[in-house]
Amino acid sequence: MSFQDVVALNASARLNRLAGFEVTTAANGTAELVMQWNDDLTQYAGHLHAGMIAALLDTACGFAVVTVAGGVTASHFSMNCIKPAVGRRFVAKGITVRAGRRQIFAKAELFSEDEKGGRTLVATGETLLVPLDR
Repeated sequence: MSFQDVVALNASARLNRLAGFEVTTAANGTAELVMQWNDDLTQYAGHLHAGMIAALLDTACGFAVVTVAGGVTASHFSMNCIKPAVGRRFVAKGITVRAGRRQIFAKAELFSEDEKGGRTLVATGETLLVPLDR
């Protein structure tokens, strides 16, 4: 899939639109998403909710993979929250680790960005995906 195809795929996902995910890059087995801070997506202590962290990581993995493998769906996902996710925006970077015929492995990192543009790693994730088009 091309960058424009991934942007259209992102726009077709209601959760992505609701959360404000924006695809900034998607090519050659990699993808990057950004999401602006939104008070409506926090948990009780005021940090970004773990469900949104998971959505960003999983989506970055999926979009990285579709650039090399076409349509996919996740069969397993895991994440590690490293520190509370707060910042003016979040950047999720996904990369395809290995694209086999039946299984595709991807990983992602989520960074929080402060007012000066400084980034801090707040979470990592790994996804096992299966092709839909093969």
